[in-house]
Amino acid sequence: MTVSIRDVAKLAGVSNATVSRVINGSALVTPETTRRIQEVIRELKFVPNQSAVLLKHGKSRIYGVIIPDITNPFFVEMVKIFEGLLFERDLELLLSNTDFHPSRSQRSIHRMLLRRVDGLAFMGPEHEAAALDSLVHNRIPVVTTGHHRTAPGISDIVVDFRDGMAQIVSHLKQLGHRNLGYIGGSEGLATSRDRRDSFLDAVVKQGLSSREGWIVEGDYKISGGMQGMDAILSQEKIPTAVIAVNDVTAIGALRKAHERGLHIPEDISVVGCDDIEVSDMVYPPLTTVRISRRHYAEMLFEALQWGTANLSQPGKSLSLPMKLVVRQSTGPAPETIRRFADGNGSRKLTKRSR
Repeated sequence: MTVSIRDVAKLAGVSNATVSRVINGSALVTPETTRRIQEVIRELKFVPNQSAVLLKHGKSRIYGVIIPDITNPFFVEMVKIFEGLLFERDLELLLSNTDFHPSRSQRSIHRMLLRRVDGLAFMGPEHEAAALDSLVHNRIPVVTTGHHRTAPGISDIVVDFRDGMAQIVSHLKQLGHRNLGYIGGSEGLATSRDRRDSFLDAVVKQGLSSREGWIVEGDYKISGGMQGMDAILSQEKIPTAVIAVNDVTAIGALRKAHERGLHIPEDISVVGCDDIEVSDMVYPPLTTVRISRRHYAEMLFEALQWGTANLSQPGKSLSLPMKLVVRQSTGPAPETIRRFADGNGSRKLTKRSR
């Protein structure tokens, strides 16, 4: 038997309108009456019709999040915190994963529009964001990440990779490193470009060096980190430290270095980016730069709240800082380096040029 709002009102001895006010958190109902109605709701196991709430108030009380890779712990950790912020306010989360496929991204955005979410946090790359304007046209605020573009109803959060890379390179310089390698992200993405350019900028400004063959492309995954480190270790001369575009890539780089017989950090130092929880659990624990997921989630929510009240105004452009976290994957630059001329694990010791 389906329980209706009329059943609740009848048993509580109040009008349908009074029950509706309690459901929607109105302060117009006395505490005593509110308690009585809530007891009846629990007794009858009554669940309000959210579609009816949407029709009446124009709000679904649902916020959407679109992420590019649900296997990346960074996104999982951030979404968990974001969902907690919503839960505290009796709001709901609608999550979609695109796997970096533009077609899935467009379908996800359309799904958010059909569900009439109250706001959308879009964490996918900028080339997948073409349909976001349709959300704003329907009075749904949007916040993107790393798109470097704002518009009415669309805010953007940019992580300060330039400062983060400067902190990493400075740390390695203090340890005596002069030759640095880099494993980047997928080609063509603004985030990949930002992190790579930030690495190169820090290397130049701090008087260190890198070279072709030491700067390779990855894919933000463990497999890309392994392939990237393998390519770097196959060079005639190898750097004394390698910086990875994110922690997942760095973990792949660590794995490949171990497979090739290198000791971390005695032979080569490895640094990540993001500070996901598992970074402190791998061997050796990973030096990285932290992006606070709590701060990130709070900025996403605050930007969406601001956008709701200011849809006709240009969106906010926000910056998220990074902080160096030093662990055991970095150490003093070695006096010797091990050069791998082939892929069969044979090695040759050569003096490191300072």
